[in-house]
Amino acid sequence: MQTHKILTVNLPNKKLQARLCDELGISYILAQLLINRGISSTQEAEGFLRGGLDRLHDPYCFSDMRRAVEIIKDACRRKEKVLLFSDYDADGVTSLALLTETLLHIGIDAEYYIPHRVKEGYGLNKNILTIARDKKIKLLITADCGTSSHEYISALTAAGTKVIVTDHHEPVEPNAVAFPAAATINPKLKQSGYPYRDLAGVGVAYKLCQALRGKPLEEELDLVAIGTIADAVPLTGENRIIVKEGLMRLPRTKRPGLLALMETSRIKNKRITPHFISFILGPRINASGRVDTAETALQLLLSRTKGQAEELARIIEGHNRQRQKIESEILEEAQALIDKEVNFKDHTILVVAKEGWHMGVLGVVAAKLTERFYRPTILISMDETRCKGSGRSIENFHLFQGVSECRDLLENFGGHKHAVGLVIQRDNIETFKNRINLFARERLAIDDLLRRFNVDMEVGLSEVNETVIRELEYLAPFGNSNPEPLLYTRNLRVKGSACVLGRETLKFWVTDGSVTMPAIGFGMASLSGRFEVASTVDLVYSPKIDSWRDGESPILEVKEIFFKR
Repeated sequence: MQTHKILTVNLPNKKLQARLCDELGISYILAQLLINRGISSTQEAEGFLRGGLDRLHDPYCFSDMRRAVEIIKDACRRKEKVLLFSDYDADGVTSLALLTETLLHIGIDAEYYIPHRVKEGYGLNKNILTIARDKKIKLLITADCGTSSHEYISALTAAGTKVIVTDHHEPVEPNAVAFPAAATINPKLKQSGYPYRDLAGVGVAYKLCQALRGKPLEEELDLVAIGTIADAVPLTGENRIIVKEGLMRLPRTKRPGLLALMETSRIKNKRITPHFISFILGPRINASGRVDTAETALQLLLSRTKGQAEELARIIEGHNRQRQKIESEILEEAQALIDKEVNFKDHTILVVAKEGWHMGVLGVVAAKLTERFYRPTILISMDETRCKGSGRSIENFHLFQGVSECRDLLENFGGHKHAVGLVIQRDNIETFKNRINLFARERLAIDDLLRRFNVDMEVGLSEVNETVIRELEYLAPFGNSNPEPLLYTRNLRVKGSACVLGRETLKFWVTDGSVTMPAIGFGMASLSGRFEVASTVDLVYSPKIDSWRDGESPILEVKEIFFKR
């Protein structure tokens, strides 16, 4: 199936452009890009461009924060046993590392427990009841999970264990107002009191740590940035500040584990961007939890010696290679099932199931298929009776709501708009597939299933100079909800022949008659032959500064080519 694309170009707001240009002393291109991101005042623009830790919200905006701090400090005074329980992904593991260090600093040597992704799955489970009883745990603190684990939290509370939940996932019951935990710190809850709802799990844990220690904790932002980017939360508001500050600190981190991981992944001496976290560091931290146990990644983050860190980084590198191999095999098998079973006219959501799929990588493979077909995708690993699945979604479909509509068919589920996990009986899979597709067809228009290029603005090539490109870098860090600037230029003449670099990269030169610039398209090598019959092109691109040994110059990183005769 070929996915079609719609190109939409934002119309310029010249009046607001002029005001922002005048008041901020910026180019009209940067002004329009700020407008496109919902910024209309000088104050908002200054906050977006300059950020600063002083713009972070007070942790005590959380309605349950004071209660949580009192409970933890009381446990410290009483020398009670404390257990930390986290999710097994990069967001959960960075949260756990942060909480472990903070509690130790205030005098609590907490134990921790990370459930096994395949054997136990996400969130609190019955094992925690036995662990809490046997270890005489008086306080359990969750990280990146727990909001909807009412049954287990109630059981723990009844047995004499207080529970504090730190989480950022949507509650299964969105209108619930009563939660069984002694304190629940989650910005997604209506009664949370917190002004920013999109914190990652590690961002929520960071807020608790700030409150416990009574200081900003700038030195911990390297961990917070990694977990935030790896969980693909919107890079707006506080997340943007956290990531921007954290990325600046990462190259000079004092954590041996992060230094070793950057060394083994060959990015130690590079300028760290969200891309490096999303595609290099994050997947490696996740890999241990996907193919083995996430405890390896936690020990790496907590390591205090260079030797220990280097050994753990080598182990994680091996886990990552294993993860890549398993992913590749499942991707090929899932593609074959889609080719065989899916009717794209009827199946708005792709739901495919097979025995033996490794649960640890289903979410990653689902994300790749969602990108390939631009349809929400759920992959299910089948057992004899009890099956587990993971799903990813597109921009205009709230997958958690869709799965919620099928809750009577599920043993368990959780997630948010773009990602879900679920447990389902094998006999219910076909009914689930039909019902969630019916739900999606009623809510998604045909246009919603077309990949969109939302272009920031149309510009002339001569306007994209080095000064403007460097100015646009103030919009970074880029990520979910703050994408890289996309510009559109029409009627460019191709100079000379296109060439292929390596196996997949296309490079060519374009001119508007007065300015000539290089252009590069990653994964576009298959288009090289079309330049023989097309002398003029329209380009969608992100302007970049290309660095090499002898200097730097502008280059167009091409996202889409429209050929003209």
